[in-house]
Amino acid sequence: MSYVIGVDLGTSAVKTVLVNRSGEVVAEHSESYPLSQPKPGYSEQRPEDWVDGTVTSLRKLMEESKASPESVEGLSFSGQMHGLVLVDGEGAVLRPAILWNDTRTTAQCRRIEDTLQGQLLDIARNRALEGFTLPKILWVQEHEPQILEQAERMLLPKDYVRFRLTGQYGMDYSDAAGTLMLDLARKAWSTDILDAFQLPHSLCPPLVESFEDCGTLLPEIAAQSGLLPDTRVYAGGADNACGAIGAGILEEGQTMCSIGTSGVVLSYEERKEVDFEGKVHFFNHGEKNAYYIMGVTLAAGYSLDWFKKTFAPSISFDELLSGVQDIPEGSGGLLFTPYIVGERTPHPDAEIRGTFTGMDAGHKLTHFARAVLEGITFSLRESIDILRDSGKTIDTVISIGGGAKNEAWLQMQADIFNADIVKLESEQGPAMGAAMLAAYGSGWFPSLQACAAEFLRESKRYTPQPQAAEKYEELFGLYQEVYHRTRELSSALAKFR
Repeated sequence: MSYVIGVDLGTSAVKTVLVNRSGEVVAEHSESYPLSQPKPGYSEQRPEDWVDGTVTSLRKLMEESKASPESVEGLSFSGQMHGLVLVDGEGAVLRPAILWNDTRTTAQCRRIEDTLQGQLLDIARNRALEGFTLPKILWVQEHEPQILEQAERMLLPKDYVRFRLTGQYGMDYSDAAGTLMLDLARKAWSTDILDAFQLPHSLCPPLVESFEDCGTLLPEIAAQSGLLPDTRVYAGGADNACGAIGAGILEEGQTMCSIGTSGVVLSYEERKEVDFEGKVHFFNHGEKNAYYIMGVTLAAGYSLDWFKKTFAPSISFDELLSGVQDIPEGSGGLLFTPYIVGERTPHPDAEIRGTFTGMDAGHKLTHFARAVLEGITFSLRESIDILRDSGKTIDTVISIGGGAKNEAWLQMQADIFNADIVKLESEQGPAMGAAMLAAYGSGWFPSLQACAAEFLRESKRYTPQPQAAEKYEELFGLYQEVYHRTRELSSALAKFR
């Protein structure tokens, strides 16, 4: 038996999966690591924690599976996007990584927009948002210039881990697209953008395809992880690109909804000239010469996690959500907006904050729990509508992540999106996408589509209920009004935070 390994470097933990030639996950393991928030709006991690967690997870994966090291043909990565890692000429980290959910860079975003104006969307195809990498580099340039002067390379999280495992620098196109420094159509670092901010071109690592061979494990890493030094390592991709691969989003018309800490609606796209005017993200796919369109809800699963920790810390998620299926659509006249850390799509607004609207004395915990689920799904529906308005037909959506683990929530997605929702038989999300990149890179299949056909199987399909879909259509209109009616209030309240 031969295997590949997918490594998913998340915000709270790294997950490794061992996958055989039939696409079966024969073992998995995860290792958590801390998140540092030294000031309001700051979010940082120690890159060495990622390396230590990855090596430990690989070792435990091999020990628990009892697979022979010789049977592992390759491994690849999925990684949290946008995070800035700066290293010196020796590859040593110069400061903690600034993560995707760090919001300190509003002033730098305005500087990017004022400097580049229309060029930004023409070249990078995305707006300047606090989460992206270029604003983080400019923050370091302005606040820690001595650090940037020492920096030889800018890396993203998974690329730093891969560098530490192989000694080779590189960044794939799907992750590079989230830096705001890539010319997406040309698949090259943008000299115009780098020069506009006096950034040395050498700061950017070589660009590679997601399935490209990036070398083998360093001897000391192989010894620590329980793998062989000649284990092939493939570039990997951004977590959302790998999530798309792991869900089989590899052809025109295919769409997925991924609900994790954040929520993502993602659709495959071949038209590189399509213009969404920055309303959604437009990134290179892990598939060669393809793209994906993506709308983001910043606090999707995070909203549910916050709600449970704040209002029901002593019960499990299953207990919290038991009974939500018995509450009618609209949660008894209660609306929730999941803006608890700001919002991304369709409102790139770091100041907006969440609301419960319509509370009365008759509402119980279950009404609030259902309202949170509905609010998250309404936010994702806004991204679905942008894609539909571009001419896409979205009648089927593959659901992965936390939103695919609850029957009532899956049916809710079908009713709110007014589309069939498909749950996969074995849903591993980005980790599976990383494993598929390793399988394709190792020559197991002639294409990623052939790999998906072998690895992925539909488990259950949820179809819209006409009456529920009609009610949700009316409620969705009310949901959309809440942002516009609370935006000024949120802005005024910001000085009291």
